[in-house]
This record gives sequence, C-alpha cells and structure tokens, in this order.
Amino acid sequence: MPFVFFSVTFIRPFRFRFHFFVVTLQQSSHENNIIFYFRIMNRKVFGSFFAFMTVSFFLCGCAREKKMESYLFAYFTGNSPEEEQICFALSDDGYNYTLLNDGEPVIASADIARKKCVRDPHILRGEDGDTFYMVVTDMRSNDGWSSNDGLVLLKSSDLIHWTSSAIDFPDTWPDMFNREALTQVWAPQTIYDPVEKKYMVYYSIGWNGATQQAARESRTEQDNHKTHYVIYCSYANEDFTELSRPEILYDHGANTIDADIVYSDADKLYHMFFKTEGEGNGIQQATCETLRGTWKPEGRYLQQTKEAVEGSGVFKLIGSDEWILMYDCYMAGYYQFCKSRDLKNFERICDTQTRGLFTPRHGTTIAITAQEAERLRKHWPNTEARNPVIDGFRADPEILYSKQTGKYYIYPTTDGTPGWGGHKFNVYSSADLTDWKDEGTILDLKTDQVTWADGNAWAPCIEEKLIDGKYRYFFYFSGNPVGGGGKQIGVAVADHPTGPFTDSGRPMISKSPVGWGQEIDGDVFTDPVSGQSYFYWGNGYMAAAKLNDDMISIDTTSIVVLTPQGGSLKDYAYREAPYVFYRNGLYYFLWSVDDTGSPNYHVAYGTSRSPLGPIEVATHPVILRQDYKRQIYGTAHNSVLQVPDTDEWYIVYHRINKDYIERDKDPGVHREVCIDRLHFNPDGTIRPVKPTQRGVKLGE
Repeated sequence: MPFVFFSVTFIRPFRFRFHFFVVTLQQSSHENNIIFYFRIMNRKVFGSFFAFMTVSFFLCGCAREKKMESYLFAYFTGNSPEEEQICFALSDDGYNYTLLNDGEPVIASADIARKKCVRDPHILRGEDGDTFYMVVTDMRSNDGWSSNDGLVLLKSSDLIHWTSSAIDFPDTWPDMFNREALTQVWAPQTIYDPVEKKYMVYYSIGWNGATQQAARESRTEQDNHKTHYVIYCSYANEDFTELSRPEILYDHGANTIDADIVYSDADKLYHMFFKTEGEGNGIQQATCETLRGTWKPEGRYLQQTKEAVEGSGVFKLIGSDEWILMYDCYMAGYYQFCKSRDLKNFERICDTQTRGLFTPRHGTTIAITAQEAERLRKHWPNTEARNPVIDGFRADPEILYSKQTGKYYIYPTTDGTPGWGGHKFNVYSSADLTDWKDEGTILDLKTDQVTWADGNAWAPCIEEKLIDGKYRYFFYFSGNPVGGGGKQIGVAVADHPTGPFTDSGRPMISKSPVGWGQEIDGDVFTDPVSGQSYFYWGNGYMAAAKLNDDMISIDTTSIVVLTPQGGSLKDYAYREAPYVFYRNGLYYFLWSVDDTGSPNYHVAYGTSRSPLGPIEVATHPVILRQDYKRQIYGTAHNSVLQVPDTDEWYIVYHRINKDYIERDKDPGVHREVCIDRLHFNPDGTIRPVKPTQRGVKLGE
C-alpha cells in the first residue's frame, strides 16, 4: 500500500454549498522509483463568505514505476576514426554483454560531431523516466590528444532516434577559450541537479602549457592558475541543445579526468569517481552533500588491479543495494567489475575480456526495461553469420556462374592437411550465394584421373566456354609432378560444372618464365572485348599468356611477366594469386601480399588498359585485409564474381580460422571460404572491402 501524508487548513468554518477542485501534478524519478506530488485545492464559496482548505500528500511506489530488467552499455571501441563511434550492448547481469547491431555503430559520428569522431559516451535516464540523455567527447584522436575543443549533447525518447547538438567551446565562449590554448574537453557526463532543477553536464578541461600566456589572456581570473586538468560543469537548457558558461566543479590539484557522479540514498551524499594523473595514476573519489558544494576527496585508490585503468563507470544493480564500479584496464585488454554496498569498500567480481567484436572503451551503463531492451534488439539485431560459406577447411576459392545451369559454383583447395598435402578437388553449388551444396569430388590427384601428378592439389580456376553450341568447362589446377621437380599446372575438361572431368594427360605449364618461384595459383580470363582467353599464374612472379583455341595449351610466344614492382608487406608487394576481371573499359589485376599463414595476408590491386598489362598500381592499392577486432585474419587469395547483366559484384576469398591463428597451430592450412560485396567508386577505383561474419545474400 502507498504511504500518504496530508495536512488540512481551514479558514472560518461555515456550511458548504458547492466545491471547486484544482489538481496539479509534478513527477520525478530517483534510483528507478517514480514519485508523484499532488496538491488538491478545495475552495468552497457561500455568498461573501469563503473557506480555504489545502490537502498536500505524498505518494510513493505508484503504479507507473518502471520495472528494470536489463542493462544498456554505451561505449566506443578504439582510436581509429572507424572505432570512434557510439556502440551499444545489452546485459542481463551487468557483467556480460551481448552486442547490438553486430557491434557496428548505432549512431554515425559524422552525423553529429564537428570532428566526425566521438569518444566516452555517457548515457542517463531522465527525471521523467522516459527521456534519455547522452553526452560524448567530440574528438578525432588521429589529430592528436590535444586536438579537441568541444562535446556533443544528444537526447532521445526511445534510445533509437537521437537529436544532437555539437558545442564548440571557443566559438560559444570566445572570451573564455582561446582555440590554440584549449586542448581538451574530455569525457562529459550528465546528472540532474535537484537544487537548480536542471541537468548539469560536467567534463574535464585541459590547457596547453606551451601557450599558457595565451590561455591566461582568455581565461577568467579563477582559472589563471590552472595548469592541469580540472573538472568543469555547465547547465543544459530544457531542449538539451545549449550549455551555460563553464564553471569549476572540482579541482583536485592534479590532473583529473573521467569523472562519474552518482547519488547514494544510504549516506545522502554525491560520490564523484575520477581518474588522477601526475600524483599516481588510478581511480579515486570525492563526496559532497550537494553538487555545487565543497567536494571532499577520500585520498585513496579504488581499483582492484595493478593494471593501468581509466573510464570509471558506476551503476546500481537492479533490485539490489549493491553498486558496481567498472573501469577499462585498457593496456591489459579487459574491463574489470568491482562491487560495493557503501561506495567505499570495493571487491573485484570479474574481468570481462574485450576481444573480437566486443572491445569497449570508456563507456557507461544504465538499467532499462524488458520492453526497451526488446525494442533495441529489434531495431539493431545481430544478423546470422553466413561466413564461412562452406563447412570445413577450404582455401583458394574460384567462383563461377554457369550460363548452362543458372547456378553459382565454388572450386576450392581442400585444406587442413599438414604441408598443404590435400589431393582432392570438390565443387560446391548454390542458387543464391548463401546456401551451398557439396557436389562431391571432381578430381583426385591420388588416382589415375591424373597421371602426371600425385598430390598437393592447389589453387584451381575454371572457365565456361560455348564451343560449337555446346558448353565446355576447363578446370586448371596445380599439382606435384610424379617425377618431382616442383609444382606444375595442368587442366581437365568436362561438359558440366560438376564433371566428370577428364585430365589432359600432361602439365600445361611446367617451368618458370623468370627462373624462380612456383608454378601455382592460376587464373583464367576471357576478354569480353576481343573474346581471347588468357592465363595468369605465379608465386614470386606474375606471368601471363594467351590460351590457344583448344584452351588446354598456351601460346608460349605471348608469355609476359607482369609482376607489380615495389611496395612492401604493408601494402602491395606481390606474392601470389593473380586474378583478372574487366569493368567499364578497365582490366583489374588483383593479387595477394605476404604469406598465406600470416594474419597480414591481404589483397592489393592495379589496373591496365590491356589484358597483358602493363599494370598501374592503384593509389590506394589494399582492398581487403584482416579485421583483428572481429577475429578475421589472413583475408586473401580471391576470385571475383559479377552477377550477370548487373553491376553487382562480389569477392570470394579465404581467411584463417580464428581458432588456428597461433603459429604453432599451423594457420596456413586451416583456412575457410568467405564472400563479401565488392563496390566501386564513381571514378572506377575499388572501395576497400570490409570482411564480415555476416557474409552476403544475393541482391541484398
């Protein structure tokens, strides 16, 4: 039952004839309880006499209290522009989190921030229980750690759609801030001030010591002695779009950043947690009875680790009197969670590993309802992983669209054998690029299907040709010759994409045109302009030649060496796996860089006006490389697919299975086949491909 307290005041008793009732209502929230204040004024009139009665009562625990069941964590993920974005994750226990939106940003920094990058998101449920406020640092760390001079205010009624306002401090308060002297406006947070009845935004401000005189000329007298980071505060307007003039909230006497303030009903105090630098690094706290009172520092460190920490966040566990202090052990790769009943004595509970897609940096957590959590999941679902597209260890994928069958086919190397010792080639078919069927073995080098080779079946490619009204399929592959002497390339022929294939009986390429390298990694390409077919190959070099009309031999007089010159393992130094395709008057040459067992194995490209070169390396040559945060490694040795009669393109490649990335687990033979979209810029250059777990769906 709710508790009711009321008082009644009468002026001049009399008999009442009729009544007027006026009811006013105010609502506020505190620690997840919603409280209503009612005032009922009963005015009773009889002729010229009147009486006045006021009934005031306090009602708590009302029916509109929201039931909190989950936790929402707002965070950013790293120091690159792609990582300085707002991300969300959900938790049922406050310790273990599930990503929303596949770990991708939920708000694009470019849409809200002057610097096009943001950090340190703080999220708060408003006093009405239905409005949410978020503040972030407007900063691009690539510009340097002393390069930001503002913050961003955001407001939402549903956690999905946000309005925003970027506050530039030198523009807003030019008499107080000199842009050259102001170097940091860091880690803003928001709290409701019941005294001012406004939302207070607080943040750290840093000044450039090298231009201290310029700073002094533009700062107020109270600021002139500040040569370290100090916590400032401002009050937001009702729309949460503007801030009042900054004032000092707390000066610890040393660098003070990453402040987080909570109010405890138990001791009736505000607790400010912050990171200190310059007098020992770690998390301390100060307390105060009111937000604008005198803060009293406790003078001891609260983190339960010897690791470097930052970005403290404090929240109360749902349905409990226990508080959680979490902080980023940013050098060690995990978030640590500590628990306390009094906000003074903390014990370590657990460490949440920050790896793969979940790599949070300096974020905050609020409690949300089941309905709010479900709304977030529906709006930002995690998609089903479609990569890898083929079960088991497979590599060096070649893709074909067959005009004869109207299906797609992938021809990979069979992987998983030490020393790349696989000897079978299987083929996989699909109608939609998503669901793939194993059509079985089409060639086995350990059998009499291939008389000239007996193993190490690698890196196939295939071409469909319409010859005399009949479709023929030419399947090129490398193998170890029976007599030894190094890898060689042969060809087998069939009337259907799934075979049966008949080997030509001899290798098509048996020696290097440059005197070194390996005769592997073939690619076959038919020029849509001339109709001429070409063959490309080589590890350590890139060679090319015209194929003769029989498609099982090359014109040796046409052999050219096209190896792209220069580069390094960081960008485009050629290693192997050439691949050629044509689009809008350009011939695109793709190749793989570094070793197939390296996480750095990646794809670079160049272009030419001729299928036989010369190749001009692209200005930005790397188009596919690992994403270690998503545990995607060694993304290379590709083929490319154009959906017929469209400008829709896909890249098919292999990557190293994440469970075998350590060198002692032989990563080079534990590879898997993936597909992602390939896009072009208006000028014809290839956009960098973002390797995904999601994969593709035809036409998506």
